[in-house]
Amino acid sequence: MEEGQATSSPEAVATPEAPLMSRRFRQFLPVVIDVETGGFNSATDALLEIAAVMIEFGPDGRLRRGESHAYHVRPFEGANLEPASLAVSGIDPFHPLRPALPEKDALGRIFTEVRNSMKAQDCRRAILVGHNAAFDLGFLNAAVARAEIKRNPFHPFSCFDTATLAGAAFGQTVLAKAVQVCGIPWDSSEAHSARYDAERTADIFCELCNALDGVWRSAEARSQPAGNSAEPSAQENQPV
Repeated sequence: MEEGQATSSPEAVATPEAPLMSRRFRQFLPVVIDVETGGFNSATDALLEIAAVMIEFGPDGRLRRGESHAYHVRPFEGANLEPASLAVSGIDPFHPLRPALPEKDALGRIFTEVRNSMKAQDCRRAILVGHNAAFDLGFLNAAVARAEIKRNPFHPFSCFDTATLAGAAFGQTVLAKAVQVCGIPWDSSEAHSARYDAERTADIFCELCNALDGVWRSAEARSQPAGNSAEPSAQENQPV
């Protein structure tokens, strides 16, 4: 994974006009986050990689994976590193050629991209999409607290969990199996890289949302006569 390298989504065929992201998700911007860590405890274990994948509408009106932003992260001082976790990810945190950034720098770069996308898509807040999202959100929030970042664009506790969604839709909760039954290519040699896992999670999320597009449009049509607002509540809509 090259530091900060962004990758773009494939071209889509233009058909009907796409809805605004702010309309589709109540002014929340879904952003896929994946982390690779030195263990399971967000308070004590190191954050080693973080990737963010943007979600966008293609010209065909379907959600698709947008740009990816991924960084190696330097373990914070005193961070725990579990050998079993490092064996799974294959990360050597102290390799001399590993271009790792401090947590604050890595998060700052990702948050800049998120805010740019929020502005472009008229969204007020980002919402984390993850596979077993509570894990990723826990590590994100812990790193934000350690770095003393005051303006976190992500909602502090709400998220979209693709493990739950894929379990309901496909009967599969493991990312590799959910991807494969969905017809998306899976390369096991690339797995447990934050970028790769985030991109496959984004593919799953888009596939699920696109399958539910008709349900959403019917619900939106029913909500308009009732005067229901697509905007978040005042508490949700705090400045970021």
